[in-house]
Amino acid sequence: MEISPKQEHTLYDAVGGDEFFHRLVHGFYAQIKDDDLIGPMYPEDDLSGAEDRLRWFLVQYWGGPREYQEQRGNPMLRKRHLPFAIGEEEADRWLELMGKSMEQFDDDELPEPYRAQMWNHMQRVAYMMINQGPRAY
Repeated sequence: MEISPKQEHTLYDAVGGDEFFHRLVHGFYAQIKDDDLIGPMYPEDDLSGAEDRLRWFLVQYWGGPREYQEQRGNPMLRKRHLPFAIGEEEADRWLELMGKSMEQFDDDELPEPYRAQMWNHMQRVAYMMINQGPRAY
C-alpha cells in the first residue's frame, strides 16, 4: 500500500476503512472466548454485540463514521469498564490478544507508522482502564 498524505486524511482511510477494523476486531474476539483471564469479562450471550461496540469505537476514534456515538453516546471508557476488575495482568492480556490480532496485517496493509500509532494508543487505553492494584487510577 503506497501512502500519500494528500490521498488519506485519517488513519481509518489510510488502512482501508471498515474492512480493516472488522478484521482487526474479529481477530481479537476470536481469541477472547477461549481466554481464561479476560474472556469471562465479556458477555457470553452478546459477544457479537461487544465485538460491534469495539469496532464502532475504533472506527470512530481513527476517523471513520461516528456509529459508536450514534449507538452508544459518549464513549466514557473508564466509566464503562469500572464494573470489571482490571489489573495490570488483565491489561497486559488484552494487549497481548490485540497485538496478535494486529500481526495478521502485513506492512502493506498496516504500514509501520500507522502500526506504531495504533499500538501506542492501545497501550495508553489499556493501562488507563486499570482499576485494581498498585497501578489503579
